[in-house]
Amino acid sequence: MNIHEYQGKEILKRYGVRIQEGIVAESPEKAVEAAKLIMAQTNSKFVVVKSQIHAGGRGKGQIKGGTQRGVALAKSVDDVRDIAKNLIGNVLVTIQTGPEGKKVNKVLVAQDVYYPGESEVKEMYIGILLDRAKACNVIMASTEGGMDIEEVAEHTPEKIVKEWIDPAVGLQPFQARKIAFGLGMTGEAFKEMVKFVTNLYKAYVETDASMFEINPVLKTSDNKIMAVDAKVNIDDNALYRHADLANYRDVTEEDPLEVEASANDLNYVKLDGNVGCMVNGAGLAMATMDIIKLSGGEPANFLDVGGGANAKTVEAGFRIILKDPNVKAILINIFGGIVRCDRVATGVVEAYKAIGNIPVPIIVRLQGTNAAEGARIIDESGLKVQSAVALSEAAEKVRAVVAAL
Repeated sequence: MNIHEYQGKEILKRYGVRIQEGIVAESPEKAVEAAKLIMAQTNSKFVVVKSQIHAGGRGKGQIKGGTQRGVALAKSVDDVRDIAKNLIGNVLVTIQTGPEGKKVNKVLVAQDVYYPGESEVKEMYIGILLDRAKACNVIMASTEGGMDIEEVAEHTPEKIVKEWIDPAVGLQPFQARKIAFGLGMTGEAFKEMVKFVTNLYKAYVETDASMFEINPVLKTSDNKIMAVDAKVNIDDNALYRHADLANYRDVTEEDPLEVEASANDLNYVKLDGNVGCMVNGAGLAMATMDIIKLSGGEPANFLDVGGGANAKTVEAGFRIILKDPNVKAILINIFGGIVRCDRVATGVVEAYKAIGNIPVPIIVRLQGTNAAEGARIIDESGLKVQSAVALSEAAEKVRAVVAAL
């Protein structure tokens, strides 16, 4: 589950990580009120207005059809009003959103932290995620903050410091110090960075996050270390342990079909192909998508109805798949282990009749408990549904359907 920058900063603050303070606003008027309050509290003439969408690259992004950037420095209250008016309700296009962009529903009005002082201001990058190859969490840090980390990794990989953390042991003090040294910190800034890394890792672990990315991490002119941005992803499978974090979900930022699937307890991910697939089990879903590819088609989605496939879940799956205008055929591939194939077949027939005329060909491959009985139910239904038992048979029927598209 992705969350907004301001929500990620709320988590960080709870764990003692210094953040760039800010106030969320959903209208230009609220943004002005927030700016006045922040200016009074910080004794600053400037604030930063930051669009809140689930995508990176906001600073370089632009409002569709305009010139307004997704992150902008406001030097007056009037600037705040104008920037917020240009952002809220409009579509921001960044390198991560693609040309369709994302609608901005709110902005974060944040304090100006690039204030003058005796020491040099420095931007850095710190990210934490799971390295599956090593079965360890890894902290990645770079002196090149404020830039796309992918570009740094490609062109100057020597500027990235990596420290692998054994989950059974946790982050050790010497590892936090290695990162601080690697980022060139000295004196008070070094102590601040060690504390920053330690608290950041604690936040990552205790919230069951799959990623924490802070870009930039700022060393201020008075040697404070703070998170100026926060990109956070929480593991969906762990949300039952974090009711407070589950409330951070913003369905307006998600694909409507994925939201509908979630409401029906289906695992659905939209893809760009022309053959919809409905299966029970993630591994079988991957194999089914391979079948579609080898048959000359392209999978239009990943849809796992789980082990208890029935008429209700199959009907919900049908409705979701058919809302994708790119779908020209549907392959249902069910292994009858926990669930019997004849029950699935009955569910398919009932769902087909409930929906009415389905305008695309449907191939149902059933294997496992009562597979022959399930095929008989499909074949005798009188509906435009083709049955298959063997995987090769399903592949041939998909190939024929794809060839006719």
